[in-house]
This record gives sequence, structure tokens and C-alpha cells, in this order.
Amino acid sequence: MSSGAFRYGAWAGGRDPLEPPFDVAQAVDELGERVLNGQSPRQALRDLMRRGTDGLRGLEDLRRQVARRQKEARQKGRLDGTLEEVKALLEEAVELEKQALFPDPSDAARLAEMELDGLPQDTARAVQQLKPYQWKSQEARETYDKIDDLLRREVLDSQFQGMKDALESASPEDMQRIKDMLADLNTMLSNDAQGLHTQQDFEEFMAKHGEHFPSQPGTLEELVDDLARRAAAQQRLMDSLTPQQRQELGELMQGAMDMDMQSQMAQLGDALRNARPDLPWGGRERMSGEQGMGMGDATTALEELADLDDLEAALGQDYPGASLDDIDEEAVQRALGRGALDDIRALQRIEKELQLQGYLTRDASGKLELSPRAVRRLGATALRKVFHQLDAKGRGSHDVRDAGAAGDITGSSRRWEFGDEQPLDVVRTVRNAVMRSGPVKLQVDDFEVVETERRTTAAVALLVDLSFSMELRGTWAAAKQTSLALHSLVTTQFPQDAIEIIGFSDYAQVLKPEQLAGLDPQRVQGTNLQHALMLAGRFLGKHPNAEPVVLVVTDGEPTAHLTRDGYADFCWPPSHETTTLTLAEVERITRRGATINVFMLDDEPRLVAFIEHLAERNGGRVFAADPDRLGEYVVSDYLRARRGRARH
Repeated sequence: MSSGAFRYGAWAGGRDPLEPPFDVAQAVDELGERVLNGQSPRQALRDLMRRGTDGLRGLEDLRRQVARRQKEARQKGRLDGTLEEVKALLEEAVELEKQALFPDPSDAARLAEMELDGLPQDTARAVQQLKPYQWKSQEARETYDKIDDLLRREVLDSQFQGMKDALESASPEDMQRIKDMLADLNTMLSNDAQGLHTQQDFEEFMAKHGEHFPSQPGTLEELVDDLARRAAAQQRLMDSLTPQQRQELGELMQGAMDMDMQSQMAQLGDALRNARPDLPWGGRERMSGEQGMGMGDATTALEELADLDDLEAALGQDYPGASLDDIDEEAVQRALGRGALDDIRALQRIEKELQLQGYLTRDASGKLELSPRAVRRLGATALRKVFHQLDAKGRGSHDVRDAGAAGDITGSSRRWEFGDEQPLDVVRTVRNAVMRSGPVKLQVDDFEVVETERRTTAAVALLVDLSFSMELRGTWAAAKQTSLALHSLVTTQFPQDAIEIIGFSDYAQVLKPEQLAGLDPQRVQGTNLQHALMLAGRFLGKHPNAEPVVLVVTDGEPTAHLTRDGYADFCWPPSHETTTLTLAEVERITRRGATINVFMLDDEPRLVAFIEHLAERNGGRVFAADPDRLGEYVVSDYLRARRGRARH
């Protein structure tokens, strides 16, 4: 192994890096289960992402963790800690000064005491009023001076995290360096707004002032993002105070800074707001806890809350055009750790792999659909479910071995009969002539033909009710699963048969399996069986030599029909015209020699009466199907009918 080919380090947590890759086929099967239960592909994928899979935490689990972090963040303490600390320092300084004045018998001492006793209740005004005061106690003076030092550090810490500790016992030179940094930063932001900024400018700025930015941003954009999020949190801090607290703190902040620093800070705030107007630059936050937080700590808490709120919204995926790519990976790692980030990346990989491997596609409008490949797998799954319910001995072989012309060679032969179209078995034919004595002369009895499996063909029209009542009664999922199972059975095991799935609500439509898999129940009024039978008749007409089969799955009587101008006419209770036109289509189907078998998913008297009348006129059968066993009923009926055709 060449030197430097690999680098090793401490494991940062998360999924085992040596575990096998995720099985996308398993994700397809899980999606399929949800689709078969009635969901659309988009809903199924969204549900899969929310619940997780294969040991991965889903988005809902991560959202719950975020919610716990939000609760913890809101319980860190109150937002008025700086005001409380300033008030405590003021009271301490005044008390120390009074203790120094008490033993002094002079009139000046009494006047000073009167001035101290007459200080305003407003902390900011009291601090401002003591600016020119001549302190007798040096300790009191030093305590009072801590107020301005504290406020300067808190103000800077609320904009530049870490400043409070960095500027403790700061010298005038330290404060000048801060002013120089603010001036250079504002100049750089102004140049950027005019399109004059370069990466070299940023690198020079960081070389000069990088000590003030522990996160070490690599570009001006990263720096602006960090500073703007913190500035927005600071503004929300001010908005969350009471009007009196906000006024007092604002006056204290102004009094603690000279005019130059006030101007630089105001200019920076305006530039950051203009650069990131999308951030929440206002609003109140409710915080709890016994301990008061300083401005810097409170700003950090509110910044964390904003990140958690954004992360919760991204994890919820409840907005138009939502995508897992919207989730900020850095925010996930900051809030929930490396393990959660690995889970997010794994979920993103599943979503991408499902599309890259051809299981999911997007139509022109961006709507998510199952690909034909996925639908074939889905149909096979549905069929396995159905066959699992069926008695194994009831399946058997559904082909008839006969002297057919279309089918697989069986390996045997038989004597030729008049009308046979099978290919001649030349070897056996000549052998039969040789076995007779004398010169080889072929006779009629010598001829043998290759025996094949002849398979009867059928044209199967499956009519599936899509009306809203199917969803209300909880039968839509069973109808979807049954349709996909039957389609899979016909296309894979009986490819000589033709099948068409026709969905109907107020109108009828021919459905491809991919459309059916992604289809939701139609939330419209109307059960237009007449239109569905019309489409079934056209399908059967395309296969005149096949055995016609019509299967109907419905939970309601016909309540709509097509008018002469081609529009659907709905009426409840069903009109005489709807019933008459529907039965007329039944008659047309019957004249084609097709049997209509109906699978009723409800026992409403009107439905039962209509279906019984339909069966009487057509000769088909009626099944009062349990929705949980609908697939078993339909597939069994198809196989039974096929065996019956084969025997004939």
C-alpha cells in the first residue's frame, strides 16, 4: 500500500462505515406496500422518508428530537439578564458610595447622599445621571465603571459571538482594534454591494482580523450568513423584551458606546439586513427559566432556536416543492449530531437512487411516478399476496395440451389428422415408412406432426370503480392491489391473453399500470359504468378471436352517464335514463359473447338490485366480495374461467 493512500481518524459517530450499502430494492418493496395500501407514489415516498427504513431514523423521529431541543433552548433562562446585571452593579456601586459617605460630616457628603437617594427608578436614566458624579469611594467607582464595560462587551458579543470573554479587561488598544475591524468590515460590505469585492479582499480582511471570527469562514458570503443570523437573533431579543425593558436596554447600549462605535454598529446592522432580508428580523420569543441570560448568551439561544425552527420546517417537508436537499446538513449536525446527519444523507441517497436506478420518474409537471420497472415489481408483489391466500392445489396448471398450432413444443408427436397445422415431425414420419417392409414409400398413416401446447386466448377488461365512495369505505386500496395483481398475472403467466384496466368515476378512462399505481380515488360525484362498458366494448372489438371477459369492481350503482354531447350527467338517486343507457351497454357486451362478473364491495339495496338485474340479463355471476379478499376473488375467477375455456 503506497504511503498516504489512506487517512485514519477518530470515528465521529453515526452509522457503521463498514456496514453493507442500503438495499434500494427493499425501499421499492416498502414503497410498493404503501402504494398497494392506497397511497400515491409521492405520498408513499414521503411516508417512507418520515418513518425511516432499514434501521434509519426517519424525518419524524428527527423532528421529535428537534422539538426536544427547542424545549430545552426555551428553558435556558430569561432574556433580561443584562438589565438585571446592570441593575445589580448599579445598586452595589450606590451602596458602596453611601457607606463611604456615611461617616463624612460635611455638607458635601449630605448633598451627595441626597443625589444618590434621588436617582430615577429607570435603570438607564440612573446610570446616565451618574456619568458626571464625583465618586468618593474608589471601589464604588470601579463597580460603576463595570457597567459600561459589561454593556460594550454584551453588545459586541450579541453581534460577534465570543467577544464578551475576549474583551474582558480590554485595554483602549483592544477597543481600537474592534473599531478598526468594524470599519474594515463595513467597507468590505459596501464594496460587495457595489460589485467591487474580491476574494483577495476577504482573505486580507481575515488575515488582519481573523482572531475575531472563531468559525473561520472561507468566503464573505459565509461570514455574512453567520453575522446576519446573529444580528436577526439580536433583533428578536429586543422585540421579546417588554417596551420598558427594550427602552432601558437601548439607552444603556447607546450610553456605553462612543459615537464612532454606535455609527459603525448601526451601519453594519443595515448592511446585514440588506444582504439577508429573508431572515426573521423580528418577532417575539417566549423563554423560560430562572436564570437571566446576558445579551450575548440570549442572542445565542435565540439564534439556536431560529436554526431549530428552520430545521423543523425542512424536516417536516410540508411546503410546496419540498425536497430532502432543502435540509441544512450543518444545522442537522449542530442540533442533533453526526448520527442524525448520516441518517439524513442515507435518506437523501435512497431518494436519489430510486430515481437513478429507474424505479421512480417525474413527469413534465414534476409529479413523482412509479416507473414501469417498479410497477412490474409491484404487480408481482400484489400477485404473491393474492396467491398466498389461495389454496395451492387450486392453482395448478392452466394450459391445455392439445394439437394446437401456437404454443411450446412438448417433445412428443402424434399421428397427423386432417386439418392439423402443426409442423411435420420428419424423422418419425420417415421412420414409420422404413418400419414397413419394402421400398420406402410414404403413406398417409406414416405422417406425424409435432405436438405443441395450444393455449386459448382471452381479452380481459377489468373495470374498477374510482369514485370517492371507494376511499370513504376503505376499499380503494384493495381495488388497486387487485388490479395490479391481475395485470401482473395476465402479462407474465398468460402473455397470449390481453388485458385492459378501465377506471371509472364521473368519466371512464383506460389506465396503464403506472397510472393506476399513482392514482388517487377521484373526489368527484358519479359512478359512470355506462362509459366504462363502452370502453370495454371497444377493447373487446380489437380482439375478435379472443374469449371476451369483463370483470367489474364497484361499491355503488350507476349514478352517471354520457349525454349525446359527450358530457357526464350525474343524478342521485339514479335517473331512469342512467339505468337504461347502462343496461343498453350491458346488452352490447352480451351480444359480443362476453360474460360480466361483478364484485360488489357494498350491500346497499339499490346496488344489489341493479347488479342482480345486470347478471340476469347478461348471465354473469355476482360476488359479494370481502374487500380484504377481493384479489383472491378476482384472480380465482379469472383462473376458473380460463380453465373452463381450456376444457372446451
